[in-house]
Amino acid sequence: MWDYQKATGYTPGTDLTGFRVEAADGHIGKIDKHTEDVDSAHVVVDTGPWIFGKHVLLPAGTVVRVDSDEKTVWINRTKDEIKNAPEFDPDKHSDDAGYHTQVGGYYGHPTTDPRL
Repeated sequence: MWDYQKATGYTPGTDLTGFRVEAADGHIGKIDKHTEDVDSAHVVVDTGPWIFGKHVLLPAGTVVRVDSDEKTVWINRTKDEIKNAPEFDPDKHSDDAGYHTQVGGYYGHPTTDPRL
């Protein structure tokens, strides 16, 4: 869940900041921050006005495709799944193992959306 899969097309060292993020059913925002730390890789997405500026942390395992030319990342979750996700908490993320477990548990099962 916390590492980029080879099939995504992600190249280690690529800065994903500013990339568009597309859910299974449409655009959800832009990447505000990302990391490729082993067993903790993730992106933080600024959803902008779509859900009133909420920031969400998406484990790298939710990423299904990265297109560096188009500066777009696709994830295997729906807009509703993102909307209902735990909000990104920068204070808890760095120091709270329970928060990491909570977020990983929420995203633990990929969507069955046939469009992916």
